[in-house]
Amino acid sequence: MKPTRAIYPLIAATAVLAACNSAQSDWKNADSQNTTAAYQDFLTQHPNDTHAQEARDRIKKLEDDQAWANAQKANTADGYQQYLQREPSGAHTQEARDQVTALERVADWKTAQQTNTVGALQGFMQKYSQGPEVEEAKAALDKLQGYRVQLGALKDEKSAQKAHDDLQKRFGNDVPGLEVIAPSGNERRHVVTSGPMTEEDAKAACAKLKKAHAHCEVVKR
Repeated sequence: MKPTRAIYPLIAATAVLAACNSAQSDWKNADSQNTTAAYQDFLTQHPNDTHAQEARDRIKKLEDDQAWANAQKANTADGYQQYLQREPSGAHTQEARDQVTALERVADWKTAQQTNTVGALQGFMQKYSQGPEVEEAKAALDKLQGYRVQLGALKDEKSAQKAHDDLQKRFGNDVPGLEVIAPSGNERRHVVTSGPMTEEDAKAACAKLKKAHAHCEVVKR
């Protein structure tokens, strides 16, 4: 006996309901497992389901989280760079960039410390404007440049400035950063002096000035 026409809609409705129940059950299962594989299985079975986009979003988040966990475990500049390459729009991109900068700064600071020259320390501070190592670099540079070449001490500012200008013309290339320092405290004289220098450089500069019959002395800052 053939089914009547009225039965066909009922069969179709039953099939749709069964499919919906199956999709909902599969979604609950995927949601419970909360793994990339589970969501991918759900998408394979129900690519057009109402939860399909949510499944894709969760896969993306899980992959991002895993990539970030791998980067943190490695904790190297290369590891964080790999995260940025794999997840350029990931949730941890800014943190990854900050970590790359911090790790590179630490490595560069170690190199500057080992070199321990004015040029190395100044180069480090030009590259990095902040961070704990920058303050250490400033302190190390101050210690390294703890000397000046003093070329004269005069009673008034006008005389000191004239002496400065004359010395600048004669020895500006040999004594960097010539300046007039105003008196302070119990000091009553205006001092013509070089900029901060290392002890070695200050002694060398003063020796050259003395050969040219100019008065100078090496003093601590």
